[in-house]
Amino acid sequence: MSQLRTVQVLDGGAGSSARVSSLAAGLVARGVQVTVCAPAGSGRAHGLPATGARFVAVPRRSDPAAVAALRTACTGADIVHAHGLHAAVRAGIALSGRGTPLVVTWHTRVHAEGARGRLLRLLERRAVRAAAVVLGTSWELVDRARRRGARDARLAPAAIPASRFPLIPDDGKARVELGAVGRPLLVSLAEHDDDTLLDAAREWRHLDPVPLLAFVGEGPRAGALRRRIADEGLPVVLAGGRDDLAGILAAADIAVLPGRGDAGPLLAREALRLGVPLVAARTDGLPELVGEAASFVPYGDAEALAGAVVRLLGDPGQRERLAGSGRAQAASWPTEDDTIAHVLSVYDELATPVGAGRGA
Repeated sequence: MSQLRTVQVLDGGAGSSARVSSLAAGLVARGVQVTVCAPAGSGRAHGLPATGARFVAVPRRSDPAAVAALRTACTGADIVHAHGLHAAVRAGIALSGRGTPLVVTWHTRVHAEGARGRLLRLLERRAVRAAAVVLGTSWELVDRARRRGARDARLAPAAIPASRFPLIPDDGKARVELGAVGRPLLVSLAEHDDDTLLDAAREWRHLDPVPLLAFVGEGPRAGALRRRIADEGLPVVLAGGRDDLAGILAAADIAVLPGRGDAGPLLAREALRLGVPLVAARTDGLPELVGEAASFVPYGDAEALAGAVVRLLGDPGQRERLAGSGRAQAASWPTEDDTIAHVLSVYDELATPVGAGRGA
């Protein structure tokens, strides 16, 4: 049987890089030749060398030199698979006139308003119309691709990567370090919707004892958040870019997810795996990921977010029910084998001429 040759193109973001690393390893193990094109440093950061795939550093830009480098890397490929919006646009330009099938996966939705929103819609149309097949990891993304003009848009089972955070047995150390002894501990990840959560934190200061909210990670607005926390006397601590997220979550009473962004699914996955009750804004494909294992509130509604947290803190039975639902939901997520089998079926469909089979 001839060996299938694929090129995986990505922008270098943490979420898509981890998924491509998993996909590349599975494809190589099944006899597929894999080349990964990504910005320099992405391969090492996400373990791509260990997958057995060939790594080619290609700039994130869409200038002629970067596109030419990508075009060269794609020479001889049976299938090119782009992950993310900008990677898809670059791959479409690089493959122009070649006839090589392009598969595009949208893992998450990019949000923008005004002029940036109009540019985003233009790029989305360009990306999906260059693709033979668009794979969306949620129905919201599949529908969005269809609205932008995709010829063939499908739901793709997206494997949930194994936790990269070691779980250290909880001996109370995390709560002591964060200052949450004798009071509820809430945990969130620093991202772009932190102000909504800080607004909510003002609302639960009347509780006795007052819950402590811990932000984990190095968000883009750490300085501004630190000033606001100090100025308003909010019961919030910035825990920094720690590598023990699982340990902190395991010690938490509730995980809180106020908005959008790559950090959201990461926090949701870890919380459900650990059986930590989750309060989350209803955004993008999150309901598909967590099912009934979360208390959902409208996006951007600090009052609703605060109310959901307060009610859950006062209802141990509901916290226990959410914890059990979370563990059950996590057990139902697609495996890496599910994802790889689905992708291979799409590749074979596109790489094999109608009426012919792949063979010697």
